Order: sequence, then C-alpha cells, then structure tokens
Amino acid sequence: MDLRKIKKLIDLLEESNLAELEIKEGEEVVRLSRVPKGGVAVAAPQVMAAPVAAAPVAVAAAAPTPTPAAAEPSLPAGHVVKAPMVGTFYAASTPGAPAFASVGQQVKAGETLGIIEAMKMFNQIEADVAGTVVAIMVENGQPVEFDEPMFVIA
Repeated sequence: MDLRKIKKLIDLLEESNLAELEIKEGEEVVRLSRVPKGGVAVAAPQVMAAPVAAAPVAVAAAAPTPTPAAAEPSLPAGHVVKAPMVGTFYAASTPGAPAFASVGQQVKAGETLGIIEAMKMFNQIEADVAGTVVAIMVENGQPVEFDEPMFVIA
C-alpha cells in the first residue's frame, strides 16, 4: 500500500470519532488505532503482507491466553502474560520515565504493562487479567521472542 494512502488514512482517523480503522487491499492490511487522550501514543500503521486467510491466525496469536505458571518451571504461580511478537521490550514510554508496571503493583485488565518495538512500530502490552504483578521476567531494552513469558500476575 502506498505511503501517501496510509498518511491520508491517518488524517481521516484523526478527524473522525473512530477509535480504530482497518483497511485490506489485496494481501496487505493496514490497521490504525487511536490512543485515548493522556495515553501513550505508540499506535502506528501496521502493515502485514500475509495472505488474507492467514490474518485471523495472526490476530488470534496476538491475544495472550491464560497459562498456568506451573507449565513454566521457573515462574511463580499466577497468570503469565507472554510476548505476542518478536521485538525489543521497553518498560516505559521514554527513557527516564517511570515504568508502566512494577512488582507488587495492582493492575487492571487492559492496563499497559510495557511496550514491544517491532520494525520501528511500538505495540502496547496490556494486562489481560486484573491482579498484582508478582514477577517481571524481562528487562528494559531486552529482545523478546514470540510467546516468551514477560509478566506474572496473581
């Protein structure tokens, strides 16, 4: 998809009341989503050059599923939030800013725990359950692999 088209889509999203916009053109998919005021602006156009039939698989893989920590021998008991993609983990929105989450912090479902940068795009990692962060398994600036345990919430 042409970069000019993507920029026009971004302008349309900013001018509208929409929270998210997804456009499919052949095998290319562009998804834009708006971050609420006061949130961290990390959403960017996501272009996936994959067959349309494979797109639901990619979307399903992005949603972390509850996994008992007992399946991982070195993890404390609780719900494990795993990396939905390969990239670089960042604990805060900018260097020097306080971390989104820390051990012992109460979090709500949907609350941002960190960011993964992949291909110059920043993707928020959100808690999918409410509870207390009992372990952070990754360090700021560390590369992460798909399905790697990142946080344990009890």
